[in-house]
Amino acid sequence: MSNSKNTHDSVRQNGLVKKPQKHDANLQKNSTLYFQVGLIVCLLAAFGLLEMRFQTIIPDDYGPTLLPDEDLYVFNDVVKIYEEKAEIIEKRTKPTNFNNPIIKEDDDILAEETPEIFTEPEITSDPISPDEVMPTAPEPVEAVVDFIRVEEVPIYPGCEKEDGNEAKRKCMSDKITKLVKRKFNGGRIATQFGLQGKQRISVQFQVDKTGRVTDIKTRGPLPALEQEAERVVNIIPKMEPGKQRSKPVGVRYTLPIIFIAE
Repeated sequence: MSNSKNTHDSVRQNGLVKKPQKHDANLQKNSTLYFQVGLIVCLLAAFGLLEMRFQTIIPDDYGPTLLPDEDLYVFNDVVKIYEEKAEIIEKRTKPTNFNNPIIKEDDDILAEETPEIFTEPEITSDPISPDEVMPTAPEPVEAVVDFIRVEEVPIYPGCEKEDGNEAKRKCMSDKITKLVKRKFNGGRIATQFGLQGKQRISVQFQVDKTGRVTDIKTRGPLPALEQEAERVVNIIPKMEPGKQRSKPVGVRYTLPIIFIAE
């Protein structure tokens, strides 16, 4: 009896064990099915999202966005704008350059016609006899010889050893030219008056019987250039006077001064 009872118990136990194993197999099959269904649903949802069209709406109002009142700040500082003063550039008129100045003599000037007035002479004293009139001697006029034609040219300091009149003439001209180039300050005047190009100043002076430079005459495009030329000529040192027939005479010397203003 005990054996049969044990047998039924073992059989019952075996039956109980088999039922749970069948249920577990069904659960595994169902989970696989659920996974496949879920995957299909996800794919369909993704495909649907890709096929959907989204419309973008741009608002017509582009006005600025106002901040709340508590975020607004008002600045009361006054901003001043300073304008720089424009530099005033003075325009200097370019003087007219006379390359070939024409000097008119006094005879070319026409005097205005004036009516002739005739008056009777008044007799203020007794008539004078011609015998009582003493003739006045005319004042002697000093002869002035041109530098090229004088028999003996003035001897400039440093030219004493030159042999012959022509050599002394060339030595004097060279030394005066060097002096003018060294002392004439044309660049300052050109900058001051805005000069450009070639400027010519004609200078003429006389070496008198004592060997000093006198009677300086200048002519140029500007009074400032004429004054500068006269200043330089006054620097010429005293020299031995020129001679004509072995007597000291005045010698006229012409000196053109030309410089280029850049």
